[in-house]
Parts: sequence; structure tokens; C-alpha cells
Amino acid sequence: MSQGVLARAPVERRSLLGWLLGTSVGAFLASVLYPVTRFLIPPRVAESSAAGVTLDVKAASIKANTGQIFKFGSKPGILLRTSAGELRAFSAICTHLACTVQYREDLRHIWCACHNGHFDPTTGANIGGPPPRPLDAFTVSVRGDKVVVARSVLA
Repeated sequence: MSQGVLARAPVERRSLLGWLLGTSVGAFLASVLYPVTRFLIPPRVAESSAAGVTLDVKAASIKANTGQIFKFGSKPGILLRTSAGELRAFSAICTHLACTVQYREDLRHIWCACHNGHFDPTTGANIGGPPPRPLDAFTVSVRGDKVVVARSVLA
């Protein structure tokens, strides 16, 4: 035999097993860490660009001193008829810790059950509890017998 041809040493069983074990541990860690990372850092979701919604409720059927939750894009809204008979709509997300608010007929105002926040039903202003600012107001109009709620345009 000639000395020019180098003989390759066969791969040892121990090094092959070490390589397989190393790659399987790496694959396992990647399969565990990827979902955990996606959970902790979720992808950004674009906010709904809905400028207004038509509700499946007739304006005449809404009684005075009542309120109901409706879907405004991907977030809840609250439609209510005040004791004076006016239709009002606000974002149903509390400005304190983003809980969903509700209308309390016995209190005659909007109430957040999470931390006892209170809002005025005519303006959405915070009147009690920890909420730092008023609810976002929507514009309400009646077209025919349907109620249309739209984002308020800042002047």
C-alpha cells in the first residue's frame, strides 16, 4: 500500500452517540422555548379600523335607565338610555385596569365590578373609585329604527 493514501479512522460509536444526544437535546430545547417565547411576547394585532357599527336593536325597544354591552370592532362597548331618555355609548373598558364595565339600574350609572369604579352615564366621566380618566365616548345616531354607534371625532 502506498503511504499517500491516508486511511480514515472509523467513527467511534461513542462520538456518534454523543452527537445524536446533543442534537436531540438542542431540538427539545427549541421545541420548548419557542412556544414559551411566543406566549410571553405575543405578536402585535392591529386594532379594528371600524369607524362605526349598526346594532341589531331597535331604538324604540331600549327602555330608559337601561344599558347593554355590544361589540365595537374587537372591543366591547356599552349602549345605554339615560333616565332622561337620551341614548349614549361609551367604550366598555374601564380606564383603571381594563375590566368590562356594566350599567347598574339601581345606581343609575356605569359601574366597574373589578375595583368599584363609577362613571357618569351622560358624559362617561369617572365619579368614584380608582379609574384615572373618563370612558371613551362614542357618537350615537338613529337611522330609521336602527341604532348606529361611531367613533367620536375630536374637534
